[in-house]
Amino acid sequence: MLIREAIREDAEQVIAVIKNAEESNFMLFGPGERKLETEQFTKFIENINNNSHSALFIAEIEKDVVGYLIVQGNNIPSRVSHRAYIVVGIHSDFRGRKIGTALFSHLDDWSKEKGMHRLELTVMANNTAGVALYEKMGFEIEGTKRHSLYVDGEYIDEYFMAKLL
Repeated sequence: MLIREAIREDAEQVIAVIKNAEESNFMLFGPGERKLETEQFTKFIENINNNSHSALFIAEIEKDVVGYLIVQGNNIPSRVSHRAYIVVGIHSDFRGRKIGTALFSHLDDWSKEKGMHRLELTVMANNTAGVALYEKMGFEIEGTKRHSLYVDGEYIDEYFMAKLL
């Protein structure tokens, strides 16, 4: 497995993994709720690569993208330039193979190199596998966003989690 920063040419494969991850019904967007287009996502990759406190990391197995981790921070010196927000997804065919662990380990190294101090994410409270991964990687639940999402006719809580480096 190779973990690396995404390039323009990865856009279509990353979109496919994002769509697959959204089918899990544990993401902010549900299956088919948003339309991701290659041209638009290619621009997103270019923009994120031009921000020193943001990145899109991909996990690649035999040249196939099987997971992604987006880290979005602020590279303009400010009161919040020490922190970044994380979004992660793994293709359903590759879950349980330590891909999330590898992505987060890569993120830790990158974040320390960039001088980051705080990493944040949100996760549905009923996503036990996600919560377990994040806790294993050093994230702690800081609070609960009660009834934050409405999924399949039910209100779902989200945990706000963070890790200090």
